[in-house]
Amino acid sequence: MIDVGTGSAVVLLHGFPHTYRLWDRITPRLAQTHRVVAPDLVAGGSALELAERLEGLLDDLGIESATMVGIDAGVAAAIGFALQRPDRTQRLAVMEMVLPGVAGAEAFTQNGLPWWFGFHQVPGLAEKVLVGHEREYIEWFLRAGTVSGEGIGSELTDAFVASYQGESALAGAFEHYRARSRTAEELAELLPARGLKVPVLAIGSHPVGQTLAKQLVPFADDLTSIQLDDCGHLIPLDAPDRLLAALIPWLDAD
Repeated sequence: MIDVGTGSAVVLLHGFPHTYRLWDRITPRLAQTHRVVAPDLVAGGSALELAERLEGLLDDLGIESATMVGIDAGVAAAIGFALQRPDRTQRLAVMEMVLPGVAGAEAFTQNGLPWWFGFHQVPGLAEKVLVGHEREYIEWFLRAGTVSGEGIGSELTDAFVASYQGESALAGAFEHYRARSRTAEELAELLPARGLKVPVLAIGSHPVGQTLAKQLVPFADDLTSIQLDDCGHLIPLDAPDRLLAALIPWLDAD
């Protein structure tokens, strides 16, 4: 975890197979004007389960309220927190996730979700099969997540892989996928009932694009949508300058 800078708090929430270091290329600039907190979310859970962990983290750090910024599986945590504790949520920025059970993703899912969703959801399987091959598996995602296909460099790759070593760590990570049915039930209840009253920024790239924004349209009172073309799934590493150009003015808006 990192906790740097001063000012209004911004909590950065990564997905799979990432660590807090997903945010390395944007944290220095954000920390010039904000307190930036980036926890590790290697171990998964449903939207509300992750939100509960986040609330405990904010309590421990003495943070009353924060802007939540989530990508991939971190989106579930960010939205779960915004729904559960709107009084502690200043703003909400989300990137590159398809929300389970929420309308608007039909075009993206018409041929089914990507193959690894099913593989990761089978209890006890993927974590046994992949032991000893963690690096090859994780590096595949990191290469696929950059527009060039070249990945994120050896030093960051090493840091990511180190957090997913062994059956226990992998099983915890795959809980992000195994909890999707619980997340779907939580969102089905809370999104229509409570909505998202804070400003929401939805940023798309490849492959999710504008799917997440379309899912949020019925529930967000103040939604801004941005598409970053020629950018891979790992937006903070693949296009950090363009992400900052979108994020900073929105964070600092009245």
